Formats: sequence, structure tokens, C-alpha cells
Amino acid sequence: MPIKNKGVIVINKCEECKNKGECTNKDIVNIKKIIGVMSGKGGVGKSTIATLIAKGLNKKGFKVGIVDADITGPSIPRMLNLSDKKAHVTNEKIIPVTTEDGIKVISMNLLLDNESDPVIWRGPLISNMVNQFFTDVNWGELDCLVIDMPPGTGDVALTIMQTLPIDGMIMVTVPQDFVSMIVSKSINMVEKMEKRVIGIVENMSYIKCPKCNEVIKMKESDINKYLSSGEVEILENFPMNTNMNNLSEQGFENLDNEIKEKVDNLIKQITVKCDMGIIN
Repeated sequence: MPIKNKGVIVINKCEECKNKGECTNKDIVNIKKIIGVMSGKGGVGKSTIATLIAKGLNKKGFKVGIVDADITGPSIPRMLNLSDKKAHVTNEKIIPVTTEDGIKVISMNLLLDNESDPVIWRGPLISNMVNQFFTDVNWGELDCLVIDMPPGTGDVALTIMQTLPIDGMIMVTVPQDFVSMIVSKSINMVEKMEKRVIGIVENMSYIKCPKCNEVIKMKESDINKYLSSGEVEILENFPMNTNMNNLSEQGFENLDNEIKEKVDNLIKQITVKCDMGIIN
């Protein structure tokens, strides 16, 4: 794979870097906001929520990119119906794949010959690859870069929080006691890294009766009892919904109105909390 290893350069903000003004990585400088989407464990719909956030921002007129940072379990290309597309390299830069509506995307699956090929790498190699998704990708100018983080608090999460000027993290959870406990570890990690938790999205929160539309809660949320700061709030909750489960096949436009309204509400809160302004 024609990608160079550059190692990891640890900075918090461009202004803090000793090479300010001399950096050859202009792409990160041209990204206004970087938002991570994180979960304590897999299987909670994190990638679905990351995709909805990217799509929602795009619909509001923001220039958006999305990084699939889950190197060993990438799913963003499937979510965005890009399984038959490939990223390519020119002038030592990786050119991301662009969706029909203009979202720029990079994922390990867009660099592999076959999407089913496994990535059997140890932690340092994975972290370096993720770092290159920022240093070696030609992102151009973006209003927001969404990062679909791998689950948990491992090497990749640490690398991203150490090397990128993250504007905030959104936590995805489901209403189960042990999942809430695990996601609280991720929240505590973000706070210890002196990054900001924008808020929590609770997925698979309820179902609706197909006959009478009664809301049936899967379980009362218990995430609050695990939060140490007391300042993290639930931004939105999403139902267990066939539309969302089949996002890659049905597309964003075919989501039902309830989901679209929830995405709109989530985007409004993100843009306000991250001071992104309003485009439309």
C-alpha cells in the first residue's frame, strides 16, 4: 500500500506547535471543527449515529468529512453505500472518496483490495494508520470532520485525543446497565485527556407499537449514575428502528420523519455547543 509511515506528532492546537507556520500538513489547518463519536463497547450503533451526524450536518450546508477510525472493523463505507469505491493516492496524498452529496470519506476498507480482507495488525501500526488518515489525506477545506472512533479506550482513542485538536466527543450508548458503566469509562477518559464531552446519544432507547404508536421503553436510562462531572447531558435518544438498521440500503432521504426530526435536533445542539454557526 503506497502510504508513508510518519509517526505521531503530539499537539493539542496548531497555535501550541513549535513548528507553527512551517507545517506541511495544511489539511488539518483547513478543518474548522473536529468531532469524535465514541462508545464504550461495540454493537451500540455508534457508526450509525456518526453517519447520521455527518449526513445531518451536510444537509444543513456544512462541508463535511468522515474518518472511519475503526481500522479492524470499518463500517462507514457500507453505511454510505461506498463499498464499490476506492480511495487513491496522488502526489503522496490520499484522495478520499466523496459521496454523491459531497461528504468526503476515508476508511481502511477504501484502501483494501477486498472489503472482507482482515487487518491483522498490532496496536502501534493501527495507531499510525489512523494518524495518516489525518496527516496524509487531502481533506481540503471542511467545516467539520466527524471521526467514527473504534469502541473502547485503547491505543487509537488515545492517539486521536493526543494528536488532534478535538472540539468535542459525542458518546453513544444503549439503556443497559453494564453498557452505561462501560461508556462512563470513555467519558472519564475524555475528561482526563482534557477534551470536551459534547453529550450523550442514547440509541435503541425504545420501540413504537406498529398498531397504536405507543412508546415502549427498552429500559429506563441509568447512565446518569455513572457520570462523574454531572455536566454531561443526553442530547437525543433514538428508537430501535428498521429504517436506521437499513440505513445503507434505504439511504438518509428514506428515513421516517421521526428519525429526521431527531437528527435535526441533534445537529442543532452540536452546532450550538461547538459554535459552528448556522448555514441554513
